[in-house]
Amino acid sequence: MRLHVGCAMWTHKPWQGRLLPHPLPQEERLRAYATWCNAVEGNTTFYATPARSAVESWARQTGPGFRFVPKLPRPITHGHRLTGADEELRSFLEAIEPLGPRAHALWIQLPSSFGPADLGALAVFLRRLPSSHRYAVEVRHRAFFEDARAEGLLEKVLCEAGAEWIPFDTTTLFRSPPTSDAERDAWTKKPRVPLRSRALTDRPIVRYLGRDDTERTAEGWRGWVGTVTGWLREGRSPTVFVHTPDNADALTLARRFHDEVRARVPELEPLPEPVPVEPLTLF
Repeated sequence: MRLHVGCAMWTHKPWQGRLLPHPLPQEERLRAYATWCNAVEGNTTFYATPARSAVESWARQTGPGFRFVPKLPRPITHGHRLTGADEELRSFLEAIEPLGPRAHALWIQLPSSFGPADLGALAVFLRRLPSSHRYAVEVRHRAFFEDARAEGLLEKVLCEAGAEWIPFDTTTLFRSPPTSDAERDAWTKKPRVPLRSRALTDRPIVRYLGRDDTERTAEGWRGWVGTVTGWLREGRSPTVFVHTPDNADALTLARRFHDEVRARVPELEPLPEPVPVEPLTLF
């Protein structure tokens, strides 16, 4: 039984020399991160399809049980809005092929303007995707959270394709006014949608955004600890990504979330021991 946890990235300046060894060559950074967490979001692929050689390096630095959730490139989801992007999709699928089983699910993040009227495009797109991958969709149009009919139609499209609905829980961030520059920036950029915690498949994926204060972040995820515990006991295999506005402590928070779930589910497989920040010596 495994719970996968991770962050939005595997390298972040505030972690260098404090949580992860520094300096590290490019081909070792993901390997060091993977001693802390067993999953990572694939946000970088949203902005550019990676070179196949880079993806081969990612695979070499991680074990087969490590989970990537790479995001489909922006031109597919936001530019073409899922229609007429065959060439871009083919290039992306070829690039990520070296990940093999590490590509846990391909993440389709849709723009906030993508609403109920666009579900036909989503249904056609999902039907045309290769069955060699699993898929997960993140929507940001408020109708999917506030209109029961729109929610039901989206669930029907996703279930017919065996795809998951990724909730991005920002409720802790927006519960009270921001107290830092990073939180103020997040207030202007992050989606403000109602909480959703229902899984559609046996591999639910959660994105949780807390605050820069670690205790407020942990207080805000209490409900998710219970939900994830329930999923594990049902035989599901969840993945949880922990964010904060500045992400300075996201690595330690992801492990803390795992620890809190493991306290309720003792048979849960532990995470690996983090690589020492300073190299080990004999003296």
